[in-house]
Amino acid sequence: MVMRDTRARPRWVASIASLATAIVLSAGVDPSSGEEERDYYRLVSIATSQAPTESRSKFWKPAPDGLALEVSGLAVVDDRRLAVAIRKGEVWLLDGVYGDPPTNVTYKQFASGLHEPLGLLKYGDSFYTAQRSELTRLRDTNGDEVADEYLTTAKGWGTTGNYHEYAYGPKLDHDGNLWLTLNIGMGIKGEQRARLVRDPILGVAQAPWRGWGMKVTPEGELIPVCAGMRSPCGLGANRAGDMFYTDQQGNWVATNSLHHMRRGAFFHHAEALASMTLPGSPIKDVKSVPSGLPLPEALKRFPQLKPPAVWFPYKKVGQSATDIMLDDSGGEFGPFDGQLFVGEFTLSSISRVFLEKVAGEYQGACFPFREGFASAVIRMEQGADGSVFVGLSNRGWSSLGTAAYGLQRLVWTGKTPFEIKEMRAMPDGFELVFTKPVETTTASETSSYAMSSHTYTYHSTYGSDEILKKAPAIHRATVSEDGLRVRLMVSGLREYFVHELEAVGIRSVDGEPLLHPRAYYTLNRVPSG
Repeated sequence: MVMRDTRARPRWVASIASLATAIVLSAGVDPSSGEEERDYYRLVSIATSQAPTESRSKFWKPAPDGLALEVSGLAVVDDRRLAVAIRKGEVWLLDGVYGDPPTNVTYKQFASGLHEPLGLLKYGDSFYTAQRSELTRLRDTNGDEVADEYLTTAKGWGTTGNYHEYAYGPKLDHDGNLWLTLNIGMGIKGEQRARLVRDPILGVAQAPWRGWGMKVTPEGELIPVCAGMRSPCGLGANRAGDMFYTDQQGNWVATNSLHHMRRGAFFHHAEALASMTLPGSPIKDVKSVPSGLPLPEALKRFPQLKPPAVWFPYKKVGQSATDIMLDDSGGEFGPFDGQLFVGEFTLSSISRVFLEKVAGEYQGACFPFREGFASAVIRMEQGADGSVFVGLSNRGWSSLGTAAYGLQRLVWTGKTPFEIKEMRAMPDGFELVFTKPVETTTASETSSYAMSSHTYTYHSTYGSDEILKKAPAIHRATVSEDGLRVRLMVSGLREYFVHELEAVGIRSVDGEPLLHPRAYYTLNRVPSG
């Protein structure tokens, strides 16, 4: 469906189950971890194309006949209803979605005739969605729960008919701006080249503003903000109101990544520079684009290039990042209030991100969180009770799971998992914050931990191996008096490197191992002091 890319790969002809096994084994994931995760976060299936394998599947039922619930957008309406956009161009209102089990869900079509809407936002009395060529406002003016106004809120980016020219969004920032991201065109040919601008450095042509992040002001002005995106399927705000997007591994993109969107920033995909000469571009005077260099060296030679806030190491934390959701539940979704959750297409899972700002630059750690969804995770939306609605569709590429599409809800059981809640950079190492007190003996032994670091190659070819690997030395582990923090003294920290931590030896005071003992910290700045 939406955001899977087209690097030449073999076509899978085996069953989804066989593919799932192959991906899980190649990723080094413990297939039983999903069973442990469900003790803390259980899945409720509202509607999927096939019966899910999770508990309560006996209550599963498909969507109404003829409705392929290939979810491309979600928006909470109230404490009963959820609005769902689907790939074929419709928006539906679902009532009864909080039922547990959800045996009385009803469906009402709210809008139709849209061109591949890839997002949905309820704002005021309207819904907003990004179609291929415009941002559209949908409004019900007479109270019959059917849209009778389809209003163009913004347009002005280019389309050629290329399959990959997706438009995602919108998401809202704290100033009332609506944000969009625009997929790069891939393999543009023939008649598609009619309305293109040309990259003055590489000579590559793209439709206007392809590979850019845009915002629409409350006055309706469309403003180009930042560039260098490849397949920016997910976007969203953190609690401070800053905007982020996710990208997916491919040419110019070493692996999946999370980026802080701000004016004039360039991220990685050089073909987006085709729009650099257009009026309104905040990126100017790029003279050359280096290729074939380790990322830290490329950042020195290319001043407009900005590093990701977080890298998601390939297969270790997903293969194709999608949506971004802030846990804004105040604790109703468990111990991770204020953190970001990121969807994953191929592995049908969700990861978790802790962010901090060091010397003006966002950076942080990513962690596995929950696997076992019925299909590829495309969209997430936090419900009125803190639970999370998860929209699914694997159109365009294979994914783990038993279904091709559907809607599920992730519910915290009230039981707190033993996890690394936060991983913070320090001048001489890292501080770990846990969800439960640690057992002092295991947590204070340096043998309970192992660390490695790596970076990536910035180049025009597809993806990157982990390069320049080293193993920073952990000299000391100091446990706080309350047992919730461990300070690791580490030598050999390197800026613009991912620092991978394994903490398999730690136990909680109750003797539990960590549910997810690995964390991956992207260190853009070593704190001073």
